[in-house]
Amino acid sequence: MKTIVYSTKCYEPAQFNACNNLAKHELVFSEEAFQPKTAGLASGAGAISISIHDRIDSQTMQKLAAMGIRAIALRCAGFENVDLESAAEHNIKVVRVPAYSPQSVAEHAVALIMALTRKTNRAYNKTRNNDFSLEHLAGFTVYGKTVGVIGTGKIGTAFCKIMLGFGCKVVAFDIVESEELKGSGVSYVSFDVLLRSSDIISLHCPLTDETYHLFNRESYNKMKPGSMLINTARGAVISTLDTLSALKNGHLGYLGIDVYEWESGIFHVDWSEGIVKDDFLQILLSYSNVVVTPHQAFFTAEAIIQICQTTIDNLTELQNGHSLTNEVKAEEHTAFHKQ
Repeated sequence: MKTIVYSTKCYEPAQFNACNNLAKHELVFSEEAFQPKTAGLASGAGAISISIHDRIDSQTMQKLAAMGIRAIALRCAGFENVDLESAAEHNIKVVRVPAYSPQSVAEHAVALIMALTRKTNRAYNKTRNNDFSLEHLAGFTVYGKTVGVIGTGKIGTAFCKIMLGFGCKVVAFDIVESEELKGSGVSYVSFDVLLRSSDIISLHCPLTDETYHLFNRESYNKMKPGSMLINTARGAVISTLDTLSALKNGHLGYLGIDVYEWESGIFHVDWSEGIVKDDFLQILLSYSNVVVTPHQAFFTAEAIIQICQTTIDNLTELQNGHSLTNEVKAEEHTAFHKQ
C-alpha cells in the first residue's frame, strides 16, 4: 500500500524500511507536518501516517476522502488529534499503535520524580560551573511516600510496579480496576481521596473530554501543600494557567512534565537559534522546582522498533482486508484505561 509518512524524523526511515522488508509497502517519507496545505502530498496514495502533533479535522478529512485515502495510520497511542466521527462518515479507517514499550514511559516518569526529589538538574548545572557546594541541593527520599496514579493501563501498571519497588504506598484511580495491581498492593480510591492523600501524583491517562483539564484550580486546592505532579500523558490533562497559579502560590511544590498543553510546533523542533514565542512555557522553565522534557518519554530504541513494526502490521491488515487489530472508532473514544 502506498503510504505517505508525514512528520518523518531522522531516525524513522531506516527502522521503517527494516520492518517493511517483507510487507513491501510503498512508503514515501516526508518531513512536512500534516496540515491542509500539505494534504495534497497524499494524492495517489491509499493511506497516510501521521504523528501525535499532526491534526486532521472534518474539512481536511473530506479532502483526504476525495483523494481516495482509505486509512490513517497513527504512529502513537493517542488519537485526540483526529476527528474520528468525520473519519467514519467518509469510511476512512483509523489505526494506532496502542502500546510501545510502556516501560519506557513509566521509567521516564520515575526519572522526572528523581530529578525533582534530588535536584539533579540543579546539581548538574552547578558542577558544570565548577560549583561543588551543597547549597540548595537538599532533597527528600521517595521511600515511604504515598504515590497516586491516575490511569492504570499498560503504562500506569508499569509505573505502579516500579513505585512499589521503591517502597512507596501506591493508590490509584481508574474506571477499570486491575486485579493484578490490587494483588500487588495497589489500593484503588476515589479521585478526591487520591488528591488529598498523595505526596506524588503521576498521570497516565489519555486525553478525552473527561480528562481535559482534569487538574485545574479545584484539583490543586485539594492536593497536599508542597506535593508533586508528574505528567507524561497528554499536555491538556492539566490546565497550564491553573498550574502556574498553583506553582506561584506555593501549593504545588514540584512539577515534572514531558508534555505541554500547547506543545505542537514547539516540541520536537530545535529552537536553539530562535525564540520560543510562548510566554507560559518560558515561565514554567524559569522555576527551579519544575523539570520540562520535550515529549521524549517514549523515545527508546525498543519503542521506535515497536512503533514502526506495529504501523507496518496495521498497513498490512488494511491492504489485505483483514480485521483491524488496532482500529480506533468514535464510539470507543472514552476514558482512562485506553492508554
